[in-house]
Amino acid sequence: MAKETKSTQLQIRVTRTQKAAIQHAADRAGLDLSAYVLSRTLSAESVRFQGIVAACANEESSRFALAELNSLLTELTTEELRVAVSTPPAVTLPPFLANYVAAMVESGCARKSLAPPPWTRAVEPLAEPAFGTTLDGLRLYLLTHSPPPFRRRNLFIDASLGAQI
Repeated sequence: MAKETKSTQLQIRVTRTQKAAIQHAADRAGLDLSAYVLSRTLSAESVRFQGIVAACANEESSRFALAELNSLLTELTTEELRVAVSTPPAVTLPPFLANYVAAMVESGCARKSLAPPPWTRAVEPLAEPAFGTTLDGLRLYLLTHSPPPFRRRNLFIDASLGAQI
């Protein structure tokens, strides 16, 4: 996954004492001030989730990115998952991929007995059904065996979160 270039700046007002305390904490952590503040405000899981979802936007690598997202959502603990998916994706995905990501997040949350994040409800289900195969003979099977979060979004697949094909 390509590393994103830092292109914007964030300024906050702090007292001299607060700045000195933050700088001291950054020094103790062996980080520069920016890296320290980012490490305290953005969880590694959230950054990884956002990066993987951004990779889904690339049509050529979206299948690999979805597989990586599957792995991430499967391996996270309950609290890590809650934090990682709490922020909506920072990229705009095509409707199919937006629904696929939202369904994967909803499935992951269901497996960990978490309420899905509110942003998943804002993703409009597909107007037309999308099947995980071009074989007409498998469509009835997919209609009846797709996981509920995918069916609600008009996505019909055979495997869900945690499964590898």
